[in-house]
Amino acid sequence: AGTVCFEAVVLQNALMADGSELPVASSETAGIVIAVLSSFVNGCTFVLQKKGILRSRDKGVSYVTDLVWWSGTLCMIIGQIGNFLAYNVAPVVIVTPLGALGVLFGAVLASWILEEHLNILGKLGCLLCCCGSIVLIIHSPKAEATSRAEFEERLFDPVFVTYILLVVVLLIVLIVWIVPAHGTSNILVYVSICSLLGNFTVPCSKGLGLVAPDAFGEGPASGEALALLLGLLGTLAVSILTQFYFINKALECFSSNIFDAIYYVAFTSSVIFASAILFKEWTALAVTDCLAMLCSLTVVCVGVVLLLRCQMRKTKTFTDLVVYKASEWSL
Repeated sequence: AGTVCFEAVVLQNALMADGSELPVASSETAGIVIAVLSSFVNGCTFVLQKKGILRSRDKGVSYVTDLVWWSGTLCMIIGQIGNFLAYNVAPVVIVTPLGALGVLFGAVLASWILEEHLNILGKLGCLLCCCGSIVLIIHSPKAEATSRAEFEERLFDPVFVTYILLVVVLLIVLIVWIVPAHGTSNILVYVSICSLLGNFTVPCSKGLGLVAPDAFGEGPASGEALALLLGLLGTLAVSILTQFYFINKALECFSSNIFDAIYYVAFTSSVIFASAILFKEWTALAVTDCLAMLCSLTVVCVGVVLLLRCQMRKTKTFTDLVVYKASEWSL
């Protein structure tokens, strides 16, 4: 849900940069309906993929051969298209918070299809994560449309380049060393990888809308624009495929309910931070917005802690059950 929402936001800004005008307020109802339906589809994504993984595991085959898993993947694609349409017919501040409904829809579907029931801590944590993320999105700095020249200047700004290099180093450490040691026992490992990859999604999605007109136009700058366009497309493809891979690795090991909620929060925070660095939006933030963001981050952190406590309790219960059964068999 988080990936879909923020990719749509930056793509909307890219359209605005190209001079396209968004529909008037009369389209808000249609945008809200599309956003709600897209949230439902997005909520189905992780649940269906998890179901496909479990089915293929029982059969002893790869999950890429399972039709249910592919139906979840199809839901992801449809959800992205739906969110993109919603953001182009209704204001961001109305549509974006509705993305949190995907977490709630996913929780309901998981309890029905996967029989993954959250205890009171998990339900409260899920609610806090959704509420905190909505406040964070509403008060976060908004990316302003820029020209291709301005985008290139900001993309190669030393501060942003340094930040991206740090993200790459952190991703390498997580994938090469942390995943083999703690990937199957700590849900934050996979969540961190998928969320950090959002730092590449933002500039690439934003840049595609700004660079494409120059890349396919006529003029001396078309060659440079085409090279930049191909670079952005390649980076975007690698980041999305890597996210897709580690999302499925996470679903193999953890509850889709807990992963969906924590991932929504982590991706939201990561993308807001990267966008603020790239577009230097913090200078335009009011004091009230800063305080609201700090409060929302606190609420989100409490929600994540509750979800992690819920996961730890489930893991402990499962371990105790295995030990109990093993002792019975030994007798």
